[in-house]
Order: sequence, then structure tokens, then C-alpha cells
Amino acid sequence: MSYPTYTGVFSDDMAAYEDEADEEALPWIVWFCELKSHEFFCVVDREFIDDEFNLTGLSTMVSFYHYALDLILDLETQNSARLTAEQQRLVESSAETLYGLIHARFITTQRGLKLMEEKFAEGEFGRCPRVFCGGQAVLPVGQSDVVRESSVKLYCPKCQDIYYPRSSRHRTLDGAFWGTTFPHLFLMHLRENGKVISKPKQHYVPRIYGFRLREKGDAKEEHDDQQIAARVETEETEERAAEVSVGESNTPANTPNNSRLARDCFRDPNGERAEAPQR
Repeated sequence: MSYPTYTGVFSDDMAAYEDEADEEALPWIVWFCELKSHEFFCVVDREFIDDEFNLTGLSTMVSFYHYALDLILDLETQNSARLTAEQQRLVESSAETLYGLIHARFITTQRGLKLMEEKFAEGEFGRCPRVFCGGQAVLPVGQSDVVRESSVKLYCPKCQDIYYPRSSRHRTLDGAFWGTTFPHLFLMHLRENGKVISKPKQHYVPRIYGFRLREKGDAKEEHDDQQIAARVETEETEERAAEVSVGESNTPANTPNNSRLARDCFRDPNGERAEAPQR
């Protein structure tokens, strides 16, 4: 199965903006999150966006930054009315990028984590395709925090692997809009609230005619274990032989003539021979 290559193009819903906008007058943020393929987004609180500290550094990452921010906040200015149709299209694209980057920051706050937890509980992000994960709910994750580098993927907290979204619409969303941190911080949030996701209890075992396949690495490890066991057995045999020799030499007739044997049987912690204690 092949997957479409991510080209850095944002949501394919741009063409539908005008059609859906005419249906009902909604705040831009609500309208944006309700677009098809935008189910992974949550509604960022207006108060979060109004705080300039939360937007630090974004002005250098997004073109038409101020126009885009005004569009997100539903602020109409005289300058906006002077934009050409092409400029307006660029502003709309920048607004999507800006909102996505703001969204990536917001979902790492307590309020954002709470909103994403509600979506996670409903399985709105999808389910893990792995059989032994038993339909575990997944979380959106980015492979990069930089826009236009990779599309969003889905992280399974049970098998701890990532997958492509099932819908082709979701595969065009930029992964930076969720970032690399979110799912792992989210799981810490769950654990702090007593919600632990257990690891898989089963793993697939390949077999041929009922016999388990052995990997090359398994054979090598078994060979190494056998060598270690043989070496340990040899050392133990030598130690027992040395003890027997010392015992036989501790007779009145042999004691004066076996000081060298007794001395050779003493070793210091470093493995070197040590002199026997003088009487």
C-alpha cells in the first residue's frame, strides 16, 4: 500500500472556504475547526491568543502575520480592505499556518490538554490499526516542530508506534500543528490523574508449520550463553581441584615441603598471587 507524499501543501479545504462561510456567520476559529479534515484541531481560547507572550516568535515564522492574526480574531481593519484577491488568498493561507502553530502551543497547556482529552475519550483521532492493541485510541503527533517538513501522524500509546491517518484528507495536515511534544505530555497528564494505558499483553510470533522461527541473533546469543556457562564450569572445576590439593597437603609430613603450594593458592582481589601469611 502506497501513501501520498507530503508536499508541504496545507489543507485542501481552501476552495470550500467561501461556500461554507456563506452558510452561517461563525467566529473564524470555530468555523475553521469545523471544516472537514480538521477534526484533530480543538478550539483555542480567545484569551490564549490575546496574550502576546503566547505568540512569541511566531511573527518571524508566518508571512502576513498581522493580517493573519486579525483574520483569526475576526478583526476587520482598513488595510485588509485594500488587499488584492491574491493577497487575500495568501493571508488566508497564513492564517491557517498561524493558527496551527498557536494550536501546537495551546494543547500543551492544562486547558488544551483537557479539551484534547475529551476528543481522545471519544476516539476522534482514530484507532490503532495494530491487532494486539485492541482498537486503542491514538493521538496526533508531528515528526517535526517546523512547518512544511512532515504531515501529521497518529501515535499509539499502547504499542508506542506511529501510523499514517486513514483518511487522505488528514494526511495533508502539517504535523507541526500538533508538534513532537503533545502526545507524550498528554500521557503524563493522564497518569497524574490516575489513568494509565497498559502495554500490549500479546505480540505476534511468526511460525512455520507451528514451529517458532529463530532469528540469527537468537542463535548467536544462545552460543554466547553456552560459552559463558562452559567457562564458568571450568573455573569452578579448577577451584575445586585446588581446594582438594591444599587439603591433601595439610598433613604433618608434607607441611614443611609445601609452602610454595600453599602460597600459590592465595589470590588478592585483583587476581594476582599473594604471599601466604607468615606464622
